Amino acid sequence: MSESLPPVPALSNRSLDASSSSHLEVPGYDRTRLEPAVVHFGVGGFHRAHQEVYFDRLAELGFIHWGVIGVGMRRPEMRQVLEAQDNLFTVVERGVEDSAAKVIGSMVEYLLLADDRQAVRARLADPRIRLVTLTITADGYVLPDDPEQAHESVFELIVDALDERRLARDAPFTVLSCDNLPDSAAATREAVMTLARRRAPELARWIEDRVSFPGSMVDRITPATTPEDRDEIEEDFQVGDRWPVITEPFMQWVIEDDFCNDRPPLDRVGVRFVDDVAPYKLIKSRLLNGVHSALGYVGYLAGHRSTYQAMEDPDVADFIQRLMREEIAPLLPADVPGMDLDTYCDTVLERLSNPSIADQLARLCRRGSTKVPDYLLPSLHAAHAQDRPRTRLAFAVATWMRYLRGEDLDGAPIDVQDARAAELREAALRGGDDPKTLLAITDVFGDLSDDAASVTVIRESLAGAFADGRSLRSALASPAQPSDHATGTRPQETHEHSGPHPNHDAVA
Repeated sequence: MSESLPPVPALSNRSLDASSSSHLEVPGYDRTRLEPAVVHFGVGGFHRAHQEVYFDRLAELGFIHWGVIGVGMRRPEMRQVLEAQDNLFTVVERGVEDSAAKVIGSMVEYLLLADDRQAVRARLADPRIRLVTLTITADGYVLPDDPEQAHESVFELIVDALDERRLARDAPFTVLSCDNLPDSAAATREAVMTLARRRAPELARWIEDRVSFPGSMVDRITPATTPEDRDEIEEDFQVGDRWPVITEPFMQWVIEDDFCNDRPPLDRVGVRFVDDVAPYKLIKSRLLNGVHSALGYVGYLAGHRSTYQAMEDPDVADFIQRLMREEIAPLLPADVPGMDLDTYCDTVLERLSNPSIADQLARLCRRGSTKVPDYLLPSLHAAHAQDRPRTRLAFAVATWMRYLRGEDLDGAPIDVQDARAAELREAALRGGDDPKTLLAITDVFGDLSDDAASVTVIRESLAGAFADGRSLRSALASPAQPSDHATGTRPQETHEHSGPHPNHDAVA
C-alpha cells in the first residue's frame, strides 16, 4: 500500500521559509523591509500578472522603496485569500514546452474599497505614496452626473487625497492608468479635473500645475484561473495558493516619461519609457486587441472554444494572419522604436497559438459593444478613409453581428455577455441579413453606414456566410468582394512572411 503524500502547506511567509521546492521561485528579498510607494486600484488577474511582477523584479534588484498597496474594487474573497497568504500569490508562466512559477512578494497590503474606504484615503494621503495606478476597466472612468453618487468613485478618493496633500504642502502623486482605453491618460485627467473643479477652483489649478497623468500601454494575456488550474499548480509546484495567476511568458509595458514625484526605475526591469505612448497603444490595440475580438467571433462561429483550438484550424489561422498583415498592419506607423510590425505580427500569432494558455473565446467575445468600437472598427474606418483593402475587417464585423443573435450556426444558444446585449440582439434579429438596423446604432458603429464597400461585404456575409460551417469556411478563405466601384482601385498591399505557419508549436 503506497504511503500518501503530506498535504501542501498553505502559501504564507512561514511556508516560504520552509519551502524546499526546486521548481518554485520565491522572493529573494526581505519583505519586511519593503516600503509602500504605489497604490493600485483594481487587483485582478492582469494586475497581479503584470504590474506586480515588474515591482517584484525591482525589489529583487534591491529597490525596496517601491512596495505596492493593492485596492480591490469588489471581491471580498480576494481580500480573504490574500490576507491569509500574507499578500503573497503565485504567477505561473505557461510556455509551449514548460512552465515556470514565481511567488510574488511586492504587495505589502490589500484593502477592499467597499469596506476600507477611509483606510484607502489615508494611504493615498501618505507622502510616501508617489504613484497611483489603475486597472478599473472603461466603466470606471465614467463619472455619475449626480455629485452624491460621484463620492463613490475611485477618482473622488484621489481628489480627496490630492487636496489633503495640497493643504499640507506635500508633493502630489503621479496618476497612471494601465487600462486599455484609446487615451487612458486623457480619461484619467478629465475624471480627476472634473471632480476638482466641482470642489474648488484653487484645487483644480494646483492639480493642473502639479500632477502628472502619463499614458501607458500594457500587454500580457491572462486567462481566468480555474479550480483545475489551482490543483495542477499545487501538485506541480508544491505551493498551496488559493488564487494563483496563469499567464504567458510575454509581457510588455510602455509608459510616457512624465512623473511629478519620483519615477520608479522600471526601465531596469524591462519597461520602456517614451515621450509619446500613442503609437505603441495604437499598434497594440489594433494588432492584438482588435485581432482578439475578430478571433473571438470568427473562432466561436467556426465551432471552437479556445484561442489555441481556433488557431489550429488552418482556415481560421489563415484568415487571422491575412487580416493582420494585409489589412491592419499597413494602416499603422512603421517607424516606432522597438515595434517592428512584421515581428510584432509574428509574436502575436505565436502567442495566440500557445496551447498552454488556450484563452477561452467566450472571454474574448465579452463586452463587444465596447471592444469592437475601440479596437476593430477604427481599422475599418481608417481603411475607408485611405481607400485601403478591408474585406476581412468588414467580415469580422459581420461575424460579431451574427454572434449577437444569440445562437451559433448549429442553433445552440450563445450567452452574449454585454451591457447592451438585449438592445443589440433585438436589432440583430430584426435586421436579419440587412445590417442597417444595427448600423443605425451610431454610438457603437459610428458612420460605418457611409462606407458602401464595407456595408456590401457585411450584407453579403450575413446573407451567405453563416448558413452552416461549410459556408463559413468558404467565406473565411474568400470573403465577399464588393465591386471595384465600391472599393476603389488601389492595389492591395501585402507583407511577405517567411516564417512558419501560425499553427506551429511556437514559443511566446
